[in-house]
Amino acid sequence: MNHEEIKRYFENNPPPKEVRLTEWANITDTQVFLRSCYSTIRNFNGPIDRCPAWWHLRDLYLLIKRTAAPQTIPAGQTLADEETISEEDTMEEEINT
Repeated sequence: MNHEEIKRYFENNPPPKEVRLTEWANITDTQVFLRSCYSTIRNFNGPIDRCPAWWHLRDLYLLIKRTAAPQTIPAGQTLADEETISEEDTMEEEINT
């Protein structure tokens, strides 16, 4: 996978605004982060595998792919129903404690 393929992926599947990349690295605006990576990669003189921005972009891509799981909702329910059920469960737990 190269940076152009990752760029196309993020154009079609925008990441959330904020992402915790590692324990010590929080991205507060992923669009700014992506633009910075693309610009640095484009202007880097040398092999792409030596460019720090390439590794940061790749790490974000792998994190987003790993954590992006489609939300499944049981047949016959809507997302609003799912939220209502969660709220009812929470209220019951508070009453029981």
